[in-house]
Amino acid sequence: MFDSIIVGSGCAGAVIANRLAAAGKKVLVLEKRSHIGGNCYDEYDENGILIHTYGPHIFHTNNGQVYEYLSQYTKWFDYSHEVLANVYGTLIPVPFNLNTLYMVYEKEKADRLKDKLISTYKEGSKVPILELMNSDDEEIKDIADYVYNNIFLKYTMKQWGQKPEEIDSSVTARVPVSISYDNRYFTDKYQGMPLDGYTKMFENILADNNITVKLNTDAKEHILFEGGKVYYNGTEFTGDVIFTGQADELFDYCYGRLPYRTLDFVFENYKTEHFQPKGVVNYTVSEDYTRITEFKYLTNQKDDSQYSKAYTGSDDEIPYYAIINEENLALYNRYADLAAKYPKLKLVGRLAEYKYYNIDAIVAKALQVAEEILA
Repeated sequence: MFDSIIVGSGCAGAVIANRLAAAGKKVLVLEKRSHIGGNCYDEYDENGILIHTYGPHIFHTNNGQVYEYLSQYTKWFDYSHEVLANVYGTLIPVPFNLNTLYMVYEKEKADRLKDKLISTYKEGSKVPILELMNSDDEEIKDIADYVYNNIFLKYTMKQWGQKPEEIDSSVTARVPVSISYDNRYFTDKYQGMPLDGYTKMFENILADNNITVKLNTDAKEHILFEGGKVYYNGTEFTGDVIFTGQADELFDYCYGRLPYRTLDFVFENYKTEHFQPKGVVNYTVSEDYTRITEFKYLTNQKDDSQYSKAYTGSDDEIPYYAIINEENLALYNRYADLAAKYPKLKLVGRLAEYKYYNIDAIVAKALQVAEEILA
């Protein structure tokens, strides 16, 4: 009945299903949860506020192909994301930028530091914090020390449960100093939020007669991988299988669990126009939680604390972030080698590939995978 089976209806699964179906392929999507959209899923709470159930997801990209593709399925709310850090009660823009510089230092010193940063790294650039710490200039190191101790260190330990030097450089590179006066968290050409929400966008992406979506369905109860062959409900399946879930779970954790970080969310509602001055405030030093998101900013409506902790594999936990280091990647590669024994099986997505993807990057990857299958 089906040419392809896709496990998961998040960004990767939905986009691949959409492209295959548009080419006339019959696609079955198996989704363990009771809804589509993966972690991008959003819904209205009891107060009529559109919330991101699994934490805030901000769309931004320089990839025109991705933007044009998604624009077929949603209109956009013009939203540019700005983030503040609460440093012992003082709110400063992050990434640390030239505006932040003048909030931290008196004007004469800030002027001097600004000139040094621009002459050394060029205006408009973004410099990873660890690169600044290796500077030969003591005053630039002073900036790095401030950012490290007040924005990066404790926040990173809360978020990842590790010391910064234990985290892969691809993660620490996400905490830069911006040599500009631009307070936006992202500087991509295309930025915004789906006007009617992510869930509605995914509904539109999956609205094809060639796509069958089965919710509340655990793929492992229907699909068997054995001896290089794939079986669906006891019958050999020779089509493509796209798996977007955890690679270790797919193979019953035979080499052990891959480490992840998971998140706890506390949702609160206040009878006030706004709780905080921007959509997201990061609590980088003293509080136990990592950030507070006020969704009304994100969804253009006239609220939520996030805690990070180690993922244990409990049924009530969701793996969010791969903990990328050499040891963990070596373990993942053992699972990837197992998957390679099944020629028609493709691992696609954050969990399946054990890597970090922004929304635009996973959409681009899904479009690429769909083209490869059709070719």
